[in-house]
Amino acid sequence: MKPLIVCYSYTGHTREAALRLQSLTGGDLCQIFPRQPYPVSFPQLLEQARQEIAAGVRPRLLVMGPGPQPYRTIFVGSPNWCGTIAPPLASWLSHYDFSGKILFPFYSHCDGVRGDLREAVRRFCPKAEVKEALGILETETAPEDVLGQWLARNGVRPNAVLGERKAPADP
Repeated sequence: MKPLIVCYSYTGHTREAALRLQSLTGGDLCQIFPRQPYPVSFPQLLEQARQEIAAGVRPRLLVMGPGPQPYRTIFVGSPNWCGTIAPPLASWLSHYDFSGKILFPFYSHCDGVRGDLREAVRRFCPKAEVKEALGILETETAPEDVLGQWLARNGVRPNAVLGERKAPADP
């Protein structure tokens, strides 16, 4: 069965990692978009993010793609904002019951405030099995190896959830 790959991406770095995970696993992609976009100015974004995280704000989201119900394995991605997941991903996670699901958190970061993003996801999904979180530095240009190693450490072979892909037959 295919996994679901869900992500919120502010600058595109988390989305890029999600697309590469989709390529490696054959999973379905669901991007999260807040109804009210975040400020473009970094100082304004940082201030708003700090306020939302401190207040536990769960922003309203635009209509999204598939929900997690039919999936057993779900990759959840976010930028690292102030040492935790971004409020749009927190909002998405708070909408569903993840009982019996296996979650693989991943996040992009600019080497700023460190946090335990695995624990952040676990707080929203206490009945799920939450695997090791993967942090991808935004300056990394080819995280395929990093993603592949992370999948291997967690017992997932690329495309293993789909079964092995057969090589094309010789003509």
